[in-house]
Amino acid sequence: MATKNSTDDPLAPVTLAVGQEDLLLDRAVQQVVAAARAADADTDVRDLTADQLLPGTLAELTSPSLFAERKVVIVRNAQDLSADTVKDVKAYLGAPAEEITLVLLHPGGAKGKGLLDAARKAGAREVACPKTTKPAERLGFVRSEFRALGRSATPEACQALVDAIGSDLRELASAVSQLTADVEGTVDEAVVGRYYTGRAEASSFNVADRAVEGRAAEALEALRWSLSTGVAPVLITSALAQGVRAIGKLSSARGGRPADLARELGMPPWKIDRVRQQMRGWTPDGVAMALRAVAEADAGVKGGGDDAEYALEKAVVAIATAARSRR
Repeated sequence: MATKNSTDDPLAPVTLAVGQEDLLLDRAVQQVVAAARAADADTDVRDLTADQLLPGTLAELTSPSLFAERKVVIVRNAQDLSADTVKDVKAYLGAPAEEITLVLLHPGGAKGKGLLDAARKAGAREVACPKTTKPAERLGFVRSEFRALGRSATPEACQALVDAIGSDLRELASAVSQLTADVEGTVDEAVVGRYYTGRAEASSFNVADRAVEGRAAEALEALRWSLSTGVAPVLITSALAQGVRAIGKLSSARGGRPADLARELGMPPWKIDRVRQQMRGWTPDGVAMALRAVAEADAGVKGGGDDAEYALEKAVVAIATAARSRR
């Protein structure tokens, strides 16, 4: 969640929260409400959906009060406001009332863009609440959550938490909060494993890690657990492919410090260290064999075979065998 204007005052007359990430939208609202109640404990908060803000309602809510009370008016799904209500809001943006903070929640996009543009033109404080779609973004979110709580966590712990929890930011934030409340000192990968062992074992990346390390029995156990808990087979083949490709990339790279190799190969430094440990025993022929196995499994889970589970088991065994080629 980031603001786009230079003056980040939660009590600005108008706050525009733009995006589709529900957690960040809620936090943008909570920040404004908390600031208003810090200034006046009796702040009146009105939280409305678009269909509740009828023509004339905003004027009623923002009219001068006999007691000059502070007020926060929250309008969710502002893109769905009726044309007449949009006119009311645009008129208000030109002359916002004192002691009142208007918060507009908008997903961005074309629908309701006129209101979005009007709020920006009026100088609204804007908070970006984009949907996190990339693993790196979720990893960054976890790191920022630990920092916000004044705690440190190792890169491996952050990655393990993302692998175990998945893409839901609310669940990730809750997990970080629980770990920081229960654990003293730096949060490491072992701690995450203890708290989220069942979910971590269901992770597709855990299957891949055990396979490329040549631990066939553990990889098959993790695979069966993953499938039984609803992990999509295509995610497992993707993780297997990433694991084998990382081995291939690092084995063919010139030696150097993790930071230098990270820049060259597009991996974080901590992953360079992990892959270095995993690649012991691998040969170029083994990498080629493992990649063929992954390609066959990918075709199998995408409709090219009758049994996706068998295709994955076959790939896991082939990869683990390739990993032990020099052992």
